[in-house]
Amino acid sequence: MPSNTIKIRARKQGEVTTVKALISHPMETGLRKDSKTGEKIPAHFIQEVVAELNGEQVMKGLWGIGISKNPYLSFKFTGASSGDTLKLSWSDNKGQSDSTTTKIR
Repeated sequence: MPSNTIKIRARKQGEVTTVKALISHPMETGLRKDSKTGEKIPAHFIQEVVAELNGEQVMKGLWGIGISKNPYLSFKFTGASSGDTLKLSWSDNKGQSDSTTTKIR
């Protein structure tokens, strides 16, 4: 997987920070067949997504084959300040991973 698979935005309103992210990933279930060859397409999906605020984990998601291709993720949390660093990372069942950081606005 190439790097830069994550687009992320984090905005604080009052005490709540809203994070929105789009991850580019094929998210194959392992159940579909290739229409040309009839062979099953191997499973390839994100297993874990983690968000860290200044190095401290604020969200962890355990995913599986039920998540769509190029998943969109949105979540909210409290305790952040404008200018804090948020890191979002993922890892998949084939050992691939990516991460990115952003500043909270």
